[in-house]
Amino acid sequence: MTDDTTPDRSRRAFVRAAVAAGASAALVGCLEDGTTLQAPAGVEAPSSLPDRQHAWNDALHEDRDGNVSPPEHHVFLGLSLSAEPDETARETVRTALREVEKAIAWGPDGVLFTLGYTPAYFDRFDAPLGDAVDLPEPEPILALTAESDVTVDTNDALLHLASDDGAAVLAVEQALFGDRDRLNGRSLSASLEGVFDRTARRTGFVGPGLPADRQDGLDGIPDGEPVPDEAPFFMGFRSGFRESQATEDRVTIREGPFAGGSTQHFETLELDLEVWYDESDHEQRVARLFSPAHAEREAVGEVGERLGTETGVASVADDVRDHARDEGVVGHAQKLARARDDGTPTLLRRDVNTTDDDVCGVHFVSLQREMSEFTRVREAMLGEEFGRYGLGPRQGNGILRYLRVRRWGSYLVPPRPRRALPRPDPDGEDSEADDAPKEKDGSGDG
Repeated sequence: MTDDTTPDRSRRAFVRAAVAAGASAALVGCLEDGTTLQAPAGVEAPSSLPDRQHAWNDALHEDRDGNVSPPEHHVFLGLSLSAEPDETARETVRTALREVEKAIAWGPDGVLFTLGYTPAYFDRFDAPLGDAVDLPEPEPILALTAESDVTVDTNDALLHLASDDGAAVLAVEQALFGDRDRLNGRSLSASLEGVFDRTARRTGFVGPGLPADRQDGLDGIPDGEPVPDEAPFFMGFRSGFRESQATEDRVTIREGPFAGGSTQHFETLELDLEVWYDESDHEQRVARLFSPAHAEREAVGEVGERLGTETGVASVADDVRDHARDEGVVGHAQKLARARDDGTPTLLRRDVNTTDDDVCGVHFVSLQREMSEFTRVREAMLGEEFGRYGLGPRQGNGILRYLRVRRWGSYLVPPRPRRALPRPDPDGEDSEADDAPKEKDGSGDG
């Protein structure tokens, strides 16, 4: 059970709403004294930070079971280039990002961020990305999106900001786009304004109590506030179990000029939880999200508190056809376990809830070494082979019935030294460097 008091929960809900609003007035409301951000200071030498932009786990807290706890507040900014990606623009981006890292700590009490680039960004260059990077043009999985109006991201980049401090996320966003010339007490000399235009702004949050606080009045959630108070996600259960996540090493590109980077998938899913909560009891929801065996054994608990660091779906993955034939239901996680690499997860997920446009949803975020690994997992999620047993998108096939894909994109998240407007063939391209010696990668294999 959480230790949150009612005032604390109310404050968290207010900050979540402020992050969603994104205006300067929202930031003022988040600050303790209305004027000053009070966050841990950053580093004098950003080169001392991990080379991997996606190396967050060592900086993040853990829950009581040892699972990595994601930051509470998230902003995802779609970016379109407004300047040529030449060395002048590259240096502007490099300076702006390094100044943020000098001003505010790299971590959940400060800010964590990644800057990824779309295939559309790289299409402007004559040289290809090369075989070491698997980043095809994004194509939504059609069997899942047949009833969805899907927007494919054709912008140039995606900036993901995350923190436990909503004020920090807002302040960094404003600093990066020229709306403030000081950050956490430190003067700034550069911003992304003039290089990138913000073309989309999406927000998210995750943590026990936050979905319950926000469920009233949302499209997609029935009356009666069915989301459990302790659930970190709208569907009512925990996620991100350590043994079901790929390590940061596993999702890191090993070779080529972008070694130390990763690929990223981002999509927005609308949730139809009126059917989820009104037409299913707790046991049925467990069967569809985990497996029928989990429901029979009562292995999950109210929100997943009995699972520790492992869902246990690997042990029932081979039973999935029997469950389809005999039970008429297969579990979502049970299906995905079949796509592991010799039992090892290949995706590192960093999903968050969203209430953008007052619609209940999820921003699905995954990191993987190759986009083909994401595709393999997503095809396992579809479970088309279970049609022979009468299971389809609306009949017992995991949680497909409750999802509608709205946005879809894929990105290369370069290593930190190459994150500023990279070329596909960066030989000779200036990379980020400071006088301080490099520290070890900090990949955080947890």
